[in-house]
Amino acid sequence: MKKHYLFILLFFFCTIPAIYGAEPFKWKGATVYFVITDRFCDGDTTNNQNYGRKTDYGSERLNAATFHGGDLKGMLQKAKDGYFSKLGVDVVWMTDVYEQIHGWMSGSGAINDFPHYGYHGYYPLDYTQIDKNFGTIEEFRELVDTLHSQGIRVMLGANLNDPGYPTLLDAVQYGFANTGLTREQAAEHIREWNFDTFFEGRNKWKGWYDREWIRMPDENWDERNPLEATLYGMPDYKDENTNPVKIPPFLKKKWKMEANSNDAWVNPSARKLRADHKWSPLQYVIAWIASWVEEFGIDGFRCDIVENTRINRWKELNEACNFALQNWRKKNAGRPGGDWTDKFYMTGDMEGASIDYKPEYAEAGFSSMVNFYFPKHGDLDGIVYTWQAYSDSLLTHRDWHPFSYLNNSYHRDADPENMIDCATTLLLAPGIAQIFYGDESGRGLSDARLNGDSNQAFRSDMNWNSMDSRLLKHFQTLGKIRKENPVIATGSQTTLDTHSCLRYDENDKILIRLRPQPDEYIPVVGIFPDGTELKELYTGQSSIVKDGKVGFSEYVNNIAIISE
Repeated sequence: MKKHYLFILLFFFCTIPAIYGAEPFKWKGATVYFVITDRFCDGDTTNNQNYGRKTDYGSERLNAATFHGGDLKGMLQKAKDGYFSKLGVDVVWMTDVYEQIHGWMSGSGAINDFPHYGYHGYYPLDYTQIDKNFGTIEEFRELVDTLHSQGIRVMLGANLNDPGYPTLLDAVQYGFANTGLTREQAAEHIREWNFDTFFEGRNKWKGWYDREWIRMPDENWDERNPLEATLYGMPDYKDENTNPVKIPPFLKKKWKMEANSNDAWVNPSARKLRADHKWSPLQYVIAWIASWVEEFGIDGFRCDIVENTRINRWKELNEACNFALQNWRKKNAGRPGGDWTDKFYMTGDMEGASIDYKPEYAEAGFSSMVNFYFPKHGDLDGIVYTWQAYSDSLLTHRDWHPFSYLNNSYHRDADPENMIDCATTLLLAPGIAQIFYGDESGRGLSDARLNGDSNQAFRSDMNWNSMDSRLLKHFQTLGKIRKENPVIATGSQTTLDTHSCLRYDENDKILIRLRPQPDEYIPVVGIFPDGTELKELYTGQSSIVKDGKVGFSEYVNNIAIISE
């Protein structure tokens, strides 16, 4: 053993007390499972057709962004089966459940090579009710309650940037634009249709969002300013407008048309928010979104493209959601989740964000930004140094932490041929680790990879009938170890060498060794004294420390996780 290696061990760890005990849930060390509800599990085929939407255009390429049938009943079924618990999941982050635009947008932008619907929850039409393709209010309540009963928090998305695109079908159904089409014609994908041309005529529309609500094309906006630029050609809420506005007529018309027929889908806590108030546009949107926290006890939000909305609005959302969550807990004391005391959680998507501390967003209520730069190739020969930076960040900022992923809704970055090692690097990382649905099962790409917008391909349906059992077991094993040993995600780290590090806190210590060789004896001088019985957590093997070293009969999947 090298002298400096021995010195580091003795200096830092010979006085660490061997005191063990369970820790309460901490967001900063959570394992998050991010699921696109529509692509996960179809638990009820009777809710697959709604609002005049067309779902089957005859090929996987054309169906790249139609609704595929996944719903809340399917997620509930998997929750009751223990699927999330077996992965060691602390938080289920599901895509937005709010009612989406009814029609399609042009897929791949101007190319328009497939119809693009709001199956992913990013195109909200009506924040006051749930989309019928996902399920009913009571189905959502049962899902949230079931996850809470398993100790699992629930996250949704919050978008303060824009409403969903105006589509031909919505225009026909609510009469805000003259399309010259019937409902049946507007529901069909029209390859030669151009959204920009359609949208240019919106100054003549009647009843949609007016220029007090959203930015109009004939106004002089600086498109280089992210607070004024329109995202992907979408209409943007005027978050800077503090003047009172009225709810757009098309929404009032929608609610009147539906009358009492939509009781199963209307959020009860949002009913009172369907009347005009002396509110600005963002005050309506914030109230509508916070009503889901008030009704169901939602625990957190992932906030969409935060740099495109003024920070004060995010702070207002955070305050509204914390207030709503406390009210829900008071009303539901004694029920699952009702006695939890952690604050409402907010993370955000900001292009190019890493683990760097953003004080202005922390002050607004954020605890992290989604980390786009976590290594994606399963490189076990250098990951300990990345982990060290993440651990140092955790220690430096009490209420700010890494939020890392391999794949997510926008990016399929991880090496599909090395997902075993990729999972190791992620699930042993300090801070939050986010699993994207199917990372753990070997879910492949769909034929949408051949479209102009090939990103739709990695939002394929969950591969329940062709799961990679070895990969799934690896995720489950690491997830369980991570959950049962919080020091892995939240402890301090000392890096020992290229393949070794120690995680520790006042209660626990765990040695992580990557790429252990067969029959290798691992040095533990200064960490565990001679005579100590140690356990290799991945395989469950036990061994006694002798001469400052410990060895195990086999090492599986390039890791050894060693604890008393």
